Amino acid sequence: MKAVGESMQFPLIYYKNNVIGTINLMEAMKAHNVYQMVFSSSCTVYGDPEHLPITEDHPTGNVTNVYGRTKYLIEEMLKDLSRAEEKWNIISLRYFNPVGAHPSGRLGEDPTKNFTNLMPYIGQVAIGKKESLTIFGNDYNTVDGTGVRDYIHVMDLASGHVAALSKLEKEHLRYKPLNLGLGHGLSVLQFVKEFERITQTTIPYHFVERRVGDVATLFCDGSRSMEELNWKPIRDFQVMCEDFWRWQTMNPDGYAKDEPFPPSRLEDSIPGKALSSTKLAGESSSITNGMNGVTVH
Repeated sequence: MKAVGESMQFPLIYYKNNVIGTINLMEAMKAHNVYQMVFSSSCTVYGDPEHLPITEDHPTGNVTNVYGRTKYLIEEMLKDLSRAEEKWNIISLRYFNPVGAHPSGRLGEDPTKNFTNLMPYIGQVAIGKKESLTIFGNDYNTVDGTGVRDYIHVMDLASGHVAALSKLEKEHLRYKPLNLGLGHGLSVLQFVKEFERITQTTIPYHFVERRVGDVATLFCDGSRSMEELNWKPIRDFQVMCEDFWRWQTMNPDGYAKDEPFPPSRLEDSIPGKALSSTKLAGESSSITNGMNGVTVH
């Protein structure tokens, strides 16, 4: 469960699903002698940051919303577990706002609730499914009063996971947190203007009061993950918008009317060129996985 606003309205289901669900998972892993794990954490564990950009050494725990608190509690639980039992080998990836879609246009974010992330909301407005974008707060201490976030392409996030798994195969870390982000932020209004420019659409918007649990600015220093994982995000904000817009226009109703897809490989349907030609920094010339552009392990 991952929506900040929703978590403030329904805290118990977030604690039950996220925290208790993770305990159940760890017990099942231990029962089957599985001790390596990449945990999906979040930049929300940092709360309202004391300094920017946010490094992994930034204090955690002063969290402003229930969703972030569940991630923080799970991280603390994983730390305790790795201290108590030497076998555990865990990397906790702290995401900074994943957006975009697979470049084929066949895989994308399909929210099933009203509590949506910014890019899917903008996409629904752009194709006429929603009248206007609701922006929560325009009085933050930022460049234009709207919240600033660090965005990362979901495909770069995916390759970061594969790099983390590779790291766990090579080293016994016990527990290590790492940031995944681009390292610079965009305000909501800057996001909207860039999306309009790249997709040649118009996004009507209106302001409402701040959302409980939100903070003004979050962006990371991602240098540690790049060094430790031999990984680097290679897709900029324009690619994030282009790939998401391809998904949105090809699938205006999300997966509701999805048809069977005949090609055996997703990259067969990628406009322009095969994704398998994409290389990451430090990647060898061995066989690459067209799904995420990283070396097959």
